[in-house]
Amino acid sequence: MPTSRRRRSTLPLALSAAALLVPLATACSGSSSEGSGASGGGQRLRVVMAFPPAQAMSPYGDDAVTLSRLAVIEGLTTLDRNGEAKPALAASWKQDGADAWTFTLRDAEFQDGDKVDADAVARSLNAAQAASPKPRVLSDTRITATSPDARTVRITTKTPDPLLPQRLANPSLTILSAGAYRDGKVNPAGHATGPFTLASVNGAVSATLERNDTYWGDRAESPGVDVTFVADGTARANALRTKAVDVAEYVPISQASLLGEPLVHEFPSARTNGLSLNTSRGVFADPAMRAAARESIDSEALVKGVYEGRADTARGLLGPGVPWAAADRTAPVDRVKAATAAEVAKTGEIVLATYTNRPELPEVATIVQQQLEKRGFTVKQVVRDYARLEADALAGKYDAFIQARNTLLDTADPVSYLASDFTCDGSFNISQLCDERVDADVDKAASLAGTDARHRAEMTAEARILGADALVPLVHERFVQGYDDSRVEGVALDPMERTLITADTRVG
Repeated sequence: MPTSRRRRSTLPLALSAAALLVPLATACSGSSSEGSGASGGGQRLRVVMAFPPAQAMSPYGDDAVTLSRLAVIEGLTTLDRNGEAKPALAASWKQDGADAWTFTLRDAEFQDGDKVDADAVARSLNAAQAASPKPRVLSDTRITATSPDARTVRITTKTPDPLLPQRLANPSLTILSAGAYRDGKVNPAGHATGPFTLASVNGAVSATLERNDTYWGDRAESPGVDVTFVADGTARANALRTKAVDVAEYVPISQASLLGEPLVHEFPSARTNGLSLNTSRGVFADPAMRAAARESIDSEALVKGVYEGRADTARGLLGPGVPWAAADRTAPVDRVKAATAAEVAKTGEIVLATYTNRPELPEVATIVQQQLEKRGFTVKQVVRDYARLEADALAGKYDAFIQARNTLLDTADPVSYLASDFTCDGSFNISQLCDERVDADVDKAASLAGTDARHRAEMTAEARILGADALVPLVHERFVQGYDDSRVEGVALDPMERTLITADTRVG
């Protein structure tokens, strides 16, 4: 069914994509492909991205990830491929007691010419802590930054936080100059430290980046980047196929085989696509109804029918992109008996929502709707651009929400994901779960300095969350990024999704 459905829709999708490529080509032609002016020589990069700005490029939401993937912003630390903290704006650090750390800054300056000093760092970190809504990475801790001297920052935490160096690599904890903070808003344009400066943003349509020639690290190979935001995955793939862009983010699975191997780069991820069930209101406030929804899901059918084998069947909250999880996994606890078909049939209509920015998700929603309806549920779909759904999803206005979530995005350790998505005070708690036992399990994991012990505690929390059926895992994604490796070099294939364009990215 899914495969034939996609074949039937190929022509209309292609026509739709062609229509979208008209504004795409226009946007890209606004900047010459050859560097000019202050940017210096060389060829500019043309990049099409899936997610338009949802919070006017505020660093406190998912826009921070976009800025990180475009090499605009930086934090005190960065992460290597194993998730270990490495120096960035901090040259070194050490723990200073159970709940404090001292960071020594490197010599660097902001894109507006201000020096990176301890006062600027403390201002940025304290502003993130005070932000509303609070960045997800701070869901399970509280930080306070002070500046003993110009080159030293002292950060204290509410409770001991062995993951603080990894936490500070999160894009939402970017360091910005004083000029970024005006009239109660935060504007990173021209006030960050990365190898590229955000020069302008054209709403949800496009953005222009210029090389930061005062960058403390290696100077960017490209003089600038012209970015277009296109939610339609077929349009992004066609832009790559027709050479309207050099890099296409998140190529749809349905387009990967059409593009061919030279343009397709598939790699494992830590992303789990899941069905969040609203535990606080509506049909799924009843644990028996959540159990019935969980029993209706056929993960293998999704992998074969929607992802064409380019995904893994659901194993838990943490999939094969988190390689240690399988060995430490325990069975879900305290699951209740599922409601009968007769009981399900008596329920009212449920609203199932997902977003278009990841092209597989609307088709996943259709298959999930069919599976739920087979169980007896009455389902209405809401499918929109992510920016139009996020606020309602976080407010608990949907009965069920399908999302693709990177479980290592916040700290490279899933404890922050567990805290933000499943605790009572979690800032990304779409399932609206509030269970003091889950909170206690997550708090315990966050307090453990030993990696193995922390991992075991995280899997204890996973078992309780799965037992509550707050989220039903659907599949574990693999990423597909698009670029022609015969002419484009230096694109980052990052399972944690924090990097894409780097100082080394260039058109050869």
